[in-house]
Amino acid sequence: MGVLNLARIYYSYKAQYRGAIFWNECKRAIIEKIVYLYNKSLMKHIKDELQNIIIGNGQDGQSSQLKKIQDFLRGNANAGSKLEEQKYLKSEEESLLIDYALRENLMFSGDISEDLFISEGAEQKVYRFNDHSVIKLNGSVFYEYWLDYFNSLLIHNYFFKSTSYEFLGLKVIDDSLFAVVKQDFILATETTDLSALRSLLEYNRFNHLRNNDYQSFDLGIIFEDLHDENVLSRDGLLYFIDTVFYITPNFYNK
Repeated sequence: MGVLNLARIYYSYKAQYRGAIFWNECKRAIIEKIVYLYNKSLMKHIKDELQNIIIGNGQDGQSSQLKKIQDFLRGNANAGSKLEEQKYLKSEEESLLIDYALRENLMFSGDISEDLFISEGAEQKVYRFNDHSVIKLNGSVFYEYWLDYFNSLLIHNYFFKSTSYEFLGLKVIDDSLFAVVKQDFILATETTDLSALRSLLEYNRFNHLRNNDYQSFDLGIIFEDLHDENVLSRDGLLYFIDTVFYITPNFYNK
């Protein structure tokens, strides 16, 4: 919603209430209405862009290896839903994913030395790549399907350019499949203020659910696991380095 449209709304309401005894109260109500309409318009714009990325050809398009593999998984999931009443297993999806990665040269062939190991969490291992970046091995354990994991990466890259993921390929280690991604290394300079983080998210219309989990009903996405090891603070700025996004059915509504 443009500035001119907002101005027209304001002056149309002002003319309507001109001469009212409680003009100050009316003015406050008008401003609140304008803010509501602006936020609604902004969230609609963001949702349209996210939908274009997830189910269209937005962001980096077909030139992105990340988008390429997400397109394959989404197309395979759509085909499966037409042929079968029940969902297929993640193990079946994984087998198809490995075959596709081998055909399309999407397997990561580089060595990952344990000498470069930095840390490990429930969902991934982190290794030093160079002086400015790290690589992460993620087994998608937080997701029902691999497609959900790649959707989460795309959403992260939309919101957080400064800590975007670069998909390097897939790698099988000890019979387990991992996605290998590269990300800039962020060194925290202070502890993350989780109360300030909550205020920031709620200001941007992400409702607090429980613990460190949030949901945007406008966008149809859930944003989880935002503790102080996944969101770092450097010189007063927040950096989201490990995010978990889930898409809800509402995401696909216009």
